[in-house]
Amino acid sequence: MRALPGLLAARAPTPRLLLLLQCLLATARPSLADGSAPDLPFTSLPLGEEMMANNFSWESHNISLTEHSSMPVEKNITLERPSNVNLTCQFTTSGDLNAVNVTWKKDSEQLENNYLVSATGSTLYTQYRFTIINSKQMGSYSCFFREEKEQRGTFNFKVPELHGKNKPLISYVGDSTVLTCKCQNCFPLNWTWYSTNGSIKVPVGVQMNKYVINGTYANETKLKITQLLEEDGGSYWCHALFQVGESEEHIELVVLSYLVPLKPFLAIVTEVVLLVAAILLCEKYTQKKKKHSDEGKEFEQTEQLKSDDSNGIENNVPRHRKNESLGQ
Repeated sequence: MRALPGLLAARAPTPRLLLLLQCLLATARPSLADGSAPDLPFTSLPLGEEMMANNFSWESHNISLTEHSSMPVEKNITLERPSNVNLTCQFTTSGDLNAVNVTWKKDSEQLENNYLVSATGSTLYTQYRFTIINSKQMGSYSCFFREEKEQRGTFNFKVPELHGKNKPLISYVGDSTVLTCKCQNCFPLNWTWYSTNGSIKVPVGVQMNKYVINGTYANETKLKITQLLEEDGGSYWCHALFQVGESEEHIELVVLSYLVPLKPFLAIVTEVVLLVAAILLCEKYTQKKKKHSDEGKEFEQTEQLKSDDSNGIENNVPRHRKNESLGQ
């Protein structure tokens, strides 16, 4: 029975044991000073970025779904700078709201329970808040409501699109041309031009006198190419850099020699000459055939006349002899 007091005494922590436990807890707790951050929710940010996020503007977007929605609903959102984002999906159903399962995904990765769910009447609301700092947070965010069938709403975050020339730009050897890219209502941090060498994009060498780039750090950029050669033709790409991603557009350049526009004209002239020659030969052949026909008719008439004259002479000889015999 003495073992019981000893056992009870072992349960009572001594000061030395308390100090040991504190040391163990201190070593097990993650430290921000040594760079190892604890496991944070998807929406949490490091302390420095969280302070920066307080200065970002808010982007709020909403998607409405019903149990009768036949197709997923998508919304495209354009961002060029970091922002705080508030996404809300609402789902209206005649069924039991408690039986509806709500989930969120970023692209194909399911997000943990870092979102809010609430209900009002027959409508279920879910809200997801996060901060976009760079291109890693860009992409597609989808809310899912699973009842008898699954309904989906998707928010697509993209950087602004660039606009160039839809049709190929045509110029001629020896001339100069200007390629233009624009960003509507946005201002990229930087512009870069590339030319395509096969399947490889090569930065345009501005150090060469052949290329001149204007409009850098504005909402448009222009690439001027002088003294064009036929090998200058091909695909050119304008590349825009934003705080949260990159965007690019391509322009097709076609360089022709001055003989190329003359080819259709020369082809037409050749066809006209051949047609005129064919007409002249046809007329000449017709006239020659007609001449031979006339000569044949004339020959036949001459022969006929000769034949008639010969028959006339033969007929006259007996008559003359008959008259002579009657005279005797």
